[in-house]
Amino acid sequence: MSKIISIGTSTPSYRHQQDDIMHFMEQVYAMNETDKRKLRFLYHHSGIKTRYSVVPDYNRPLPEWKFYPHSENLEPFPSLELRMLWYQKHAPALSVDAIRRCADGHIHSREITHLITVSCTGMSAPGLDLQVMELLDLPKNIFRTSVNFMGCYAAIHAMKMADTICRSDAAAKVMIVCTELCTLHFQKEPTPDNIASSLLFGDGAAAILITGDAYAKKGLPVKGFYSEVVPRGKKDMAWELSGTGFLMTLSGYVPDLLGEDFEALTHRALEHSGTTTHQIDHWCIHPGGRRILDTIKKTMQLPEDAFQASYQVLNDFGNMSSPTILFVLKELMGKAKSADDTYFGAAFGPGLTMETFVLGTA
Repeated sequence: MSKIISIGTSTPSYRHQQDDIMHFMEQVYAMNETDKRKLRFLYHHSGIKTRYSVVPDYNRPLPEWKFYPHSENLEPFPSLELRMLWYQKHAPALSVDAIRRCADGHIHSREITHLITVSCTGMSAPGLDLQVMELLDLPKNIFRTSVNFMGCYAAIHAMKMADTICRSDAAAKVMIVCTELCTLHFQKEPTPDNIASSLLFGDGAAAILITGDAYAKKGLPVKGFYSEVVPRGKKDMAWELSGTGFLMTLSGYVPDLLGEDFEALTHRALEHSGTTTHQIDHWCIHPGGRRILDTIKKTMQLPEDAFQASYQVLNDFGNMSSPTILFVLKELMGKAKSADDTYFGAAFGPGLTMETFVLGTA
């Protein structure tokens, strides 16, 4: 059996109010008054108050911009190369900070036997795994791998990998770090997809330590995983490369698709792990957006406060893609009333893929 020992989170130094980001978007989208009113309505009903970014520009006047050119039309528009340079500059340090917070009081970095890095907002070779290994002075023979371009559900996929490792090696100490710099990929054309992306996404990192039984008797047991793909949602959520960064497709139909399938998926996932809905103490749902949470809560007919942690993370950080579910889980673990509490988690991403986990002893 594998166990979750700790979670550490980290955010960039620039904290932006949602209203400041909205004003930035009004300026660069060059909207008329009607479109501005529509944008303000969306931002004021987003369920987001603040977001973090490695880019300081979103709440600064144009002459003080550091990432974007000093022109209202943003020309020359940042290239993919520039965005990846910023990713290479900021992602390793953010990852290391999250790992150190996760490891603090639990494990020395030299004891880590396996490293899994997760990201869909930057890529290179040598990549984030080697950069983290060097910055933390990890053993040169450490087992390492990367989960790339899977999107918001990727943390759960990495957790499945760690669980498999720990079940085959009781002495394993697996460190997963999910790091996303979503705000590097802003696109200036005011399409529905681009507006949705600029409305929702923020930057952040989260690390989670999963070990086998030989390392620690205490910890949150990993009971099982279950995933499904909803093929009819394939075109409604996507993430593709372009010359000016990564392009997000996020259809307004995604909440409806999740509303139609989530309850049945949950029952199949719980049955797979031998658990029932009544045994779940904590619901760890990825806050992909306020409407997604509202739809799932209504579909599942859960108590009003069942998704409180998800709404809080959305309010404070926005959707950070892969780290977000770990921010929610950390919040829930910190408020657990008993070490025997049971958790159900779910995250969603391109495919349309739905990944779930069950944690605890029930």
